[in-house]
Amino acid sequence: MKDNDWKSRLGVVFSTNPDFKYETETKAQCETLPPSRQHLRVGIDRRNRGGKQVTLLSGFVGSEEDLKELGRTLKVRLGVGGSAKDGEITIQGDFRDKVVAMLQEMGYNAKRAN
Repeated sequence: MKDNDWKSRLGVVFSTNPDFKYETETKAQCETLPPSRQHLRVGIDRRNRGGKQVTLLSGFVGSEEDLKELGRTLKVRLGVGGSAKDGEITIQGDFRDKVVAMLQEMGYNAKRAN
């Protein structure tokens, strides 16, 4: 079933070669740094959000799974929503001080950006 995954081949032109096998590129996984070597910046963002404020955590070096796990942990402890993608964690509302305190408690080097 894996050989017939048509979504991974959307931009491929038809081939008449019967032995042709389409190979997808695998992304290299970035090794996640330990919390003591991470330098995280916690700021607030109001742009393109309809006047709403979000706490923005940036500077995370590591895999997407670890980023999502950290985002999930912060969201559960704060009791709010948000997302974790593209190397940034967004948390709904202004929780800069609480997020910095939680990250430092977890062993991360976190600073308030603005």
